[in-house]
Amino acid sequence: MNIRHRSSPIALALLLLALPGCISLGGKPPESLLTLSPAARASAGPGVAPSDTRPVIAVLNIDTPAKLDVLRVPVAVTDTELAYLQEAFWVEKPARLFRRLVGETIRARGQAMVVDGDETTALATMSLRGTLIDMGYEARGSAVVVRFDAVRIGADGAVTTRRFEARETGVPAQASAVGAALNAAANRVAADVADWVAGG
Repeated sequence: MNIRHRSSPIALALLLLALPGCISLGGKPPESLLTLSPAARASAGPGVAPSDTRPVIAVLNIDTPAKLDVLRVPVAVTDTELAYLQEAFWVEKPARLFRRLVGETIRARGQAMVVDGDETTALATMSLRGTLIDMGYEARGSAVVVRFDAVRIGADGAVTTRRFEARETGVPAQASAVGAALNAAANRVAADVADWVAGG
């Protein structure tokens, strides 16, 4: 004789209520998340239309080394030792945040039409890409550094490269202080990149 046991709805509900105590769906969420906020924003209204004097600039995907391909803020302890800053988490990976920051900074100048969606890059007369080498904290100097190797490709196919860097010193190793300093440094780099692109 076969006997089948059926769980009652009450027993099933009790089992489901007990599961959260046994299964971990992730660590404790951080109290706050870091992001990059543009110092200059384009005004609301119609964008700049492309013309012979105003280029269409595509801001393409930005590469990063493995240390920045995470949601953490890297700390250079020594020349050969790396850690991550406690309780400091980005809302998105740094390359995406920095790409949008650069695009918005160029757009805010009003000297070019900026496209930063991958599906619209065919419209561009100039493209900007590069590698975000550093966007983190240096323990020995209590400083943050943002370092970007930019690649500009003109309408004629000419390729120009340049390294941009900005530092903020005297920064305590605290998430809020480091986040604010990285935002300031990233905005300075983005402004320098925007000047460079406009001059090209």
